[in-house]
Amino acid sequence: MANPLPKWIMKHYSTLWNKFNNKEFRYRNASKTLKNKKMISLILSELKKSGWLDIKLDPKDSRKRIYKLRLPEEIIREIK
Repeated sequence: MANPLPKWIMKHYSTLWNKFNNKEFRYRNASKTLKNKKMISLILSELKKSGWLDIKLDPKDSRKRIYKLRLPEEIIREIK
């Protein structure tokens, strides 16, 4: 179940969506895209907690994560 995002997180979701759409990406890709190295973990955590981001373990290295944004249409249906 997705929840509405605070405006500051929505801005970051939008930036990530414009770059990756619903393709998988890694932490380093998010870091390069958002250019806010101190806040990346918080941003990704908030997106996950709110149901806007899926996370899975990297099959090649279980210490790393693979991220995928959920479709906005899917989230809107859940929020209504």
